[in-house]
Amino acid sequence: MADSTKGRLPHDEALAILRAQTYPVAEIEDVCLTQATGRFVAEPVVAPRPIPAADNSAVDGYAFRYAAYSREAGARLRLSGRASAGHEFGEVPPPDTAVRILTGAIMPEGLDTVVMQEDVRLDTREDEHWVVLPPGLQQGANRRLAGEDRKSGAVLVEAGTRLRPQDVASAAASGLGRIRCYAPLAVGVISTGDEILRAGESYVPGGTYDANAPMLNGLVRAGGADCVELGIIPDDAKQVGEALARAARGYRVLVVTGGASLGEEDHVAKAIDALGKRHFWQIAVKPGRPMCVGEIGNCFVMGLPGNPVAVFVCFLLYVRPVLVRLGGGSWPEPLRYPMPALFSQTKKIGRREFWRGRLVEAGGGRLGVDKFRRDGSGLIASLCESDGLIEVAEDVSEVREGDLIAFIPYTEFGLPHS
Repeated sequence: MADSTKGRLPHDEALAILRAQTYPVAEIEDVCLTQATGRFVAEPVVAPRPIPAADNSAVDGYAFRYAAYSREAGARLRLSGRASAGHEFGEVPPPDTAVRILTGAIMPEGLDTVVMQEDVRLDTREDEHWVVLPPGLQQGANRRLAGEDRKSGAVLVEAGTRLRPQDVASAAASGLGRIRCYAPLAVGVISTGDEILRAGESYVPGGTYDANAPMLNGLVRAGGADCVELGIIPDDAKQVGEALARAARGYRVLVVTGGASLGEEDHVAKAIDALGKRHFWQIAVKPGRPMCVGEIGNCFVMGLPGNPVAVFVCFLLYVRPVLVRLGGGSWPEPLRYPMPALFSQTKKIGRREFWRGRLVEAGGGRLGVDKFRRDGSGLIASLCESDGLIEVAEDVSEVREGDLIAFIPYTEFGLPHS
C-alpha cells in the first residue's frame, strides 16, 4: 500500500518552520492597568518598591515586643496606643506595653508580634487599660513583613507574558499605574467558496452557512488579537488573488478558510505562490492535512481547510502560536496531560492525529478520557461536546482502553472550560 503521507510535512517540522518565521511585529504602547489584562507585556514589569511596603498586621489584635512576653506564662501588658491602617503610629511605644492594632496597620517601631483580639482578655484598673496575653504564642505571629510578597526590584511579569488579572494586581500593589504592552495584532479573516452563506442569510439550496468566520473571530480574540471578518470570496482564481493582495496590504495576518486543498477550485495556495512565498503546504496530520502557510509582503497568510473541525484544530495547533508570537508573546507550548484512555481506536502510521476527547469519571475518584465516537471534520458537535484534544503520535497504530494518552485540555489554548 502506498504511503499516503509521503511528501507531507510532519507536525513537529511544521511548528519548527512557523516558530523560525515569527517574531513580534505589533506596536508597543503604554497601557493603563485597567486596560492591561489580556495584553502581551513588551518589557519586564519590575516592582519599584517592596510589597508590602512596610511591616504590618495581618489581623485585628494587639501588637507587642516578644521580648516582653513569656511563652510559658503569657503576659499582662499596659495598652499604650492604637494603630490603624493608613496612619503612622508616630511614636515609639514604651517598653513592656502593647498597642491596639487593626488589620493592615504599620507595626509600631520595636513591636514584632500580634495576638488576635479574640485570644486576649482586657483588664482596666485605676484608669489604665491592660491586655492579658495567653501563653503559647509564636514570635512574629500575625505580622506581614515588608517585601514578603515581592522585593523591591523583583520582576513581577516577564516580557512576552500575557497579563492575567492577578499579574495586574501585583503591578498595582507595587504602585505601578501603567505597563508597556504590545498593541493587539490586527487579523483579517476570509472565507472562500461558492456555496458559503453568511450566518443569518436566507437559505439557498446547495448552500452552506459559514460557521468558520464567527468561530475564528472568537478564537482570534481569545488569543489576544483583534479580528476583522473580510467577507466571503467565491471560488474564482482572479477574485481570490485580488482579495488576498488587497487584504495583505492592510493586515499583518490573514486567516483564510477553504480553497487550500488540491481541487480545481482551490486557489489559495496558488495565490500565495503568485503574490509572495509559501513556507509549506500539506501536513501529515488529521484533521487539517491541506493547510498552507506563506507570506505576501509583510502579511503572514495561513490557509486552513474548509471543514469547521479542521479549522478549529489547525487554529489551536498552528495559527494561535503564530498570533501569540507576532503579537509580542512568548511562543506557547500547551501542556500534555497523561490520562488513561476509556476507549480503543486504530489509526494509520505516519501521521499525527488529534481526536476530540471528553473527561469522564473513571471510578475511584480518577479521571479518564473518552473519544468522541465519530471523526468527521464537519461535526461541530464534536467540538461542543469535548474538553480537549487527544494527541496521537505518528508511530502509534492503535490506542487500547487503559493506555496512557496525551490529552491537551482546551484551557491550554486559552479557551474557557465548558
